[in-house]
Amino acid sequence: MKILLVEDEPQLAEVITRSLARERFTVETAATRAEALRKVSDHSYDLILLDIMLPGGSGLDVLRALKENGKQCNVIIISAKDSLDDKLAGLDLGADDYLTKPFHIAELNARVRSVLRRKQFGGSNTLTVANLELYPEERTVQVAGQPLALNRKEFDLLIYLLLNKDRLVTRSSVAEHVWGDHADEGDDLDFIYAQVKNLRRKLKQSDAAVEVQAVYGIGYRLTERIA
Repeated sequence: MKILLVEDEPQLAEVITRSLARERFTVETAATRAEALRKVSDHSYDLILLDIMLPGGSGLDVLRALKENGKQCNVIIISAKDSLDDKLAGLDLGADDYLTKPFHIAELNARVRSVLRRKQFGGSNTLTVANLELYPEERTVQVAGQPLALNRKEFDLLIYLLLNKDRLVTRSSVAEHVWGDHADEGDDLDFIYAQVKNLRRKLKQSDAAVEVQAVYGIGYRLTERIA
């Protein structure tokens, strides 16, 4: 799952990025208001960690931009500003949670998992489609009760496709979501073809009742397999 961290303190940003990476999240960063606005305009994220006080302006402008553009995104504000007015302003603009600095990284990780579980998975710890069950926090998958071994990128690819079940997702959106800032390292996106090929093979071998369909020249769609 892909997270955008908007934070202008380099040391804190590095600590948070490393911690989220250990939790197997793909993390992109922005250090200024302008950079954050550009990223939320050009890309989509599962969650944004948003500081309010940024070089060039307020982080609340990022929330306003999301709202004006009709983009749905989970947002946790992380800020040293702890006044009630700031909290209410952020929540009114669509933020899901507010964490005041300084905070423990463990608490931040717990808040992230809680928001994603509540918003992406309907409060459940499991994402279930047909006979496939995916456990985001444990990063495990079962098919008809049997474990399915996936590498990190195959797992990230599967969860993205499951969250977009029956929807066509482009190759570029898959690359951005799963590989983040490193998506442009493969100019011809061969790395996506390889991961999708492996995932499709493993789903078929495990007799999963879902399949990943390729739409030539565009992208992929995960659907339930017709018996």
